Amino acid sequence: MKQGNISSRAIKLIKSAAAAGAVPLIFIYVLVAKPDFYLINWLGHIVLPVAHTVGNVITWPVRALGESVENIYDLSNLRSENERLRGEIDELRAMKNTCDVAISENRRLSNELDIVHATPQSVIMADVVHDTVALHHSNFLINKGVFDGVKRGMVVTSVDGVMAGMVVDVGGDFSRVRALNDADSNIAVRIAGDEVYGFLNGDGSKFPEIGLFSRPEFKAAKGMSVITSNISGVLPNGILVGTMKNEHEVKVLLPDAISRVKVLEFDTNNEYK
Repeated sequence: MKQGNISSRAIKLIKSAAAAGAVPLIFIYVLVAKPDFYLINWLGHIVLPVAHTVGNVITWPVRALGESVENIYDLSNLRSENERLRGEIDELRAMKNTCDVAISENRRLSNELDIVHATPQSVIMADVVHDTVALHHSNFLINKGVFDGVKRGMVVTSVDGVMAGMVVDVGGDFSRVRALNDADSNIAVRIAGDEVYGFLNGDGSKFPEIGLFSRPEFKAAKGMSVITSNISGVLPNGILVGTMKNEHEVKVLLPDAISRVKVLEFDTNNEYK
């Protein structure tokens, strides 16, 4: 029963398609054999819509296939573009993570070292021209003096900011700097990252000793950073002096290890601006 219904429907569909296909043929026959323009005009209003509909029906599979191919091509391009963008996003996220880690590490180290990074009021670059080590005294000369703005009491550091000494005598175009290990050197210091204060006393040796007084129970350990303290009102706060060699001795910068220095001037509050 069902097969009969399907067959009859198929036959009707074929007849309809044949009739639709015959309409353009009739139109062409009238146009060639009997050129009646009124009839042609009337048939045109019927044939053209029918032909357009039939054409759409016949070409629908082809157009659908073409659209599918185009969509597949666009989809492939989108997937490729998405993969590329995902890769770039992953790279940017990795770079951001690296930057975040670096920033966090820099903050942590800055907090631990407790070192000042700001620029002082003035910086005078100078070269070490001579160093003098005799008995318990350790000094060196630099090629800048009064004519260059150097004053007695100014702080001298290495190019990378490690303290080397203080200016004790000034001439026209030279100055004498007392090194940290000189027997007459006695500067206020602090353990970086902690409120432990003391004084670094020079004795002529390579590793001057530190005397801590604010917390007598505190035990300094090797590698701890020592920075200047402004408790004496002489030095600015936060310049790196050296690192602990052991519980008492400090590894400082010696004159024979430097060739170029910075002479710093700080404000009246003993802090860098």
